[in-house]
Amino acid sequence: MKKIIALALALVLTLALAACGAKKDTIQIAVPNDATNEARALLLLEANGIIKLKDGAGITATKNDIAENPYNVEIVEAEAAQLPNLLKDVDYAVINTNYAINAGLNPVKDAFVMEGSASEYVNILVCKEGNENTDKVKAVVAALLSKEVANYITNTYNGSVVSVAENPTDGFDATVNYDALKGTTISVACSPSPHAEILDIVKGTLDQKGITLDIQIYNDYVVPNNVVEDGTVDLNYFQHVPYLNDFNAQNGTHLVSVAGVHVEPMGLYGGQQTSLDALKG
Repeated sequence: MKKIIALALALVLTLALAACGAKKDTIQIAVPNDATNEARALLLLEANGIIKLKDGAGITATKNDIAENPYNVEIVEAEAAQLPNLLKDVDYAVINTNYAINAGLNPVKDAFVMEGSASEYVNILVCKEGNENTDKVKAVVAALLSKEVANYITNTYNGSVVSVAENPTDGFDATVNYDALKGTTISVACSPSPHAEILDIVKGTLDQKGITLDIQIYNDYVVPNNVVEDGTVDLNYFQHVPYLNDFNAQNGTHLVSVAGVHVEPMGLYGGQQTSLDALKG
């Protein structure tokens, strides 16, 4: 009887060790659950041969548009801000650069693959429709599109954040009445990294004209738009145009882009996997 039990235990141990060394049946990849960023993530996976989307699927694609799935990938949808926290529970995750940086990840070093600097995903400065030509807004636009900010982005983020300012300003707009704005506070809602860090440079520029920039940091993509829509905050800086357009359509808001500032390429990061081996044939 003891011999039988010993053999049984040995068999269980052998099977367990074999299971540990076996390739997983399903590879879990977490992606953002908002419409435009999920599509970006899926397009990144497609570009790297991990899945194939249906013909015509573009920036509105969802996991239901996956036509071919050769690696038996399971797409796990989650709030973009929570993806770094989910890394330990999934094999991989496609993460927005702002949340990756905020979580201590280095996009250039840690991401297995990254998307290109697609112009449609330029991060923008946004105000409520009708305020585009106010001196408040124009003063922030000029400071945000300055040479100082462009140089800061290039020198600080080493390619994980890329400035798109084609003709950087000296930080000021000749059409703005800065004397009238002296003593004024301008509020901007933003994500922590890199947006709040970039706005710190803008704050220094506006300080020279006696204008206070109130930088309000949020960890989600919904509240920053709502506070600009209801007039609580003047501007926000965290999103790209496809996301803004979808948000306006879904929520009946009236928000507009006033400046394109930088691009943050999305990246595929390892969680339970430390390489792309699980996605190789």
